[in-house]
Order: sequence, then C-alpha cells, then structure tokens
Amino acid sequence: MIRKAKRMEPIRGFGIDRVAAAADAGGRSVLRMENLDTDLPLPPEAVPETIAGLATPEANSWLPFTGDLDLRAAISEFTEARTGHRYDPVREIVVTVGGMEGLLNVVLALVDPGDEVVVTDPTYAGIVNRIRLAGGTPTFIPFVADDEGWRFDREALDRVVGPKTTGFLLMSPSMPSGGYLDEDDWRAVCDLCRERDLFLVYDAAMERLLFDGRPLVHPLRLDGMGERTVVVGSLSKEHRMIGWRVGWVAGPEATVTDVGWAHVYNTTCPVSIARKAGAAVLRGDQDHVADCVAELERRRDTMLEGLPGWPFVKPAGGWSLLLDVASLGFEPEEASQLLLEESQIAATGMRGWGGEVAERYVRFVFSAEPVERLEEIPERLADGKLATAVSALR
Repeated sequence: MIRKAKRMEPIRGFGIDRVAAAADAGGRSVLRMENLDTDLPLPPEAVPETIAGLATPEANSWLPFTGDLDLRAAISEFTEARTGHRYDPVREIVVTVGGMEGLLNVVLALVDPGDEVVVTDPTYAGIVNRIRLAGGTPTFIPFVADDEGWRFDREALDRVVGPKTTGFLLMSPSMPSGGYLDEDDWRAVCDLCRERDLFLVYDAAMERLLFDGRPLVHPLRLDGMGERTVVVGSLSKEHRMIGWRVGWVAGPEATVTDVGWAHVYNTTCPVSIARKAGAAVLRGDQDHVADCVAELERRRDTMLEGLPGWPFVKPAGGWSLLLDVASLGFEPEEASQLLLEESQIAATGMRGWGGEVAERYVRFVFSAEPVERLEEIPERLADGKLATAVSALR
C-alpha cells in the first residue's frame, strides 16, 4: 500500500461535491444552493475582451510567470482606489490562478509546521484546509449569532491568540456566514498584530458585497498595517468571473517574492487567456458590483421574510446564509440529506468549516437562484421533519 503523507491526515472533504452529485440526479426542479456558482451577469468587458485577446501570442504563453505587467498594474490601481495604499506592480504583486491558489501560496510562504493561524468559526473549509496543507494549525475565533446577525467575538481574541500564533487569515464579509468585521473589530485585530508581531492575510474576494448600507472597512487603512498585511484578491466573487481563474497576492516585497516562487512551483503561470479581460474589468466601470449587491440583498431578504421563525442567521453580505439545524435537533449532514429528499433543496452541511459553531449549520447559497425560485422555498419546506422541528420551537 502506498504510504500517506502526514500532512494529509487532518484534511477532510467539504461536502459540496457529494451534495452537487446528488442534486444533479434530481434535475432542474432542485434548487441549487450548495455551491458558489452564480447566475448574476458578468461585467460588460469580460467576454468581448477575452475574445479579442484569444488570437494574440500573449494568450498562449507561459510568460511572465507571475503575471503580465499590465494586469498587475491594473490590480495596483484597483487596490489603491479603495485602500489608499499603492503596491508596486513589479515587486509587490503576483497574479495567481484564482484567489484560492493565492491563499495556498501565501500560507506556504508564511506558515511553518506547528504555527497557529487564527480564522473565524465558521470559515470556508478550503481556507481551513489550506492552512493544514502548509503544516499549520487553524485556531478559531467565533462569530456569535444573535437577532441582528453575526457578531465577531472580540472578547475571545486574548483567549485564542497564544504563543504559537503567527497571524490571522480573515475576510469580511466572511464565507460562508456573511459575518462582518466593523471598524472596532479590525482595530482590535490590528492592535494585536502590531503588539505581538503577527501577520494578517486579508481575503478581499467579497469585500464590496455588503448589505444594508454597511461601509467597506479595510485593514490597510489602519496605522502600521501595510508592512504586516498580505491582500489576496480575485475576480470570482465581486466580478462573478469564476471560470477565468484570475487571482492575485499583494503585499510587502520580501513576502510577495516568496509567494511568487510558491506560485511558480505550484502552477508555473497564471491563465494567459484571461489577462486582457482581467485588466479591462478592473479598470472598467464598477457600477455592476452595486447592481449585483442589490440583487443579492433582495435574494437574502426573500428567504428571511419567507421563513419567519426558522433559525437562519442574517448575513451582512456575501452569497450565502446559514440555518442552525442543531437548534432543531439535527446534525448538518442529516439536515442536508432531508432538505434534498423532502424539499428538493441542495444545501451543504458545515462540519469541517470551522469548529463547534460551524458544525451547527447548513449553508444556503443564494447566488445562483433568482428571486422567483427562492419564493418557492416556504412551500417546499412547509412539510417534513425540519418543518416539524421549527414548529416545536414556537
């Protein structure tokens, strides 16, 4: 039998693939709320600029390994416009094959075996397991659910940050919860980074997908964080360009140099056919993001208003919301199966997406189903074991 590497021992699947395979067998009648696909329109430049660039030599090239300079310059301009911090396109930005490749490269560059990295509970399982692949240990600071939504548990910071902690890996709004870090939250995190010489890896993939008029609060704007922060960005969420696989890492030169080598020895080069469209979209009119935020907020509200009394936690942004199935007496895997079998709703259990908070929940993604389909959910959930449990709560 082939020997298994020790780094793989804590790695677990995230359930999306199993739920998706079962949903595929159910046909079009199944509400697809298990994965981060989206039916929201692409930015206007995405397809025409991709087509225009396909026949160029640059679209079929290995070089430059860390991304062509024009795309890196567009990333620099895009980031500076919202943070006030300018990254040098040559020395401080690497283009990656999506944001998740970028995150893996960053943790490979920053994390040694035994290091602890603080993430929220819940957090996307792909982030949790990338820390483990690098040999690190994710430690969890809770998002606390209340009537208003999620609250970042600042009071837990001193308990969670210990002698083995080397940094934070955070995003706001967070996946899968839609939890939001306000200015006081970020100040508490950044104060600890300065006091204890910790890094901050900031996942910017969803930072403008905020509901109810919340402002974008960026940690780079806080004193002393430019030298401690690594920003990982992507065109897959705000810009819905999932298939283009355009991501980036921006940060201090020494760190980005190491990230660049991790990238080269991981994937060799970015997706060349996406470079022209990526630069054009980043430099283009960004009004489409606000339009998509408004539509996503409509979808969130449709679900919450249609299911009063159900223990959903109101997200502050993002593409999904969570149902507390533990409060109804179910394990997440069991509830996910019941949702598909009884209601033809594909939704993913959150075990492995954090710690004891995450494993209470099932995730409903509302980025791929229009309001007209989401309005069917109350009828779909009117009968069955979950509905019976909700009635018992009242």
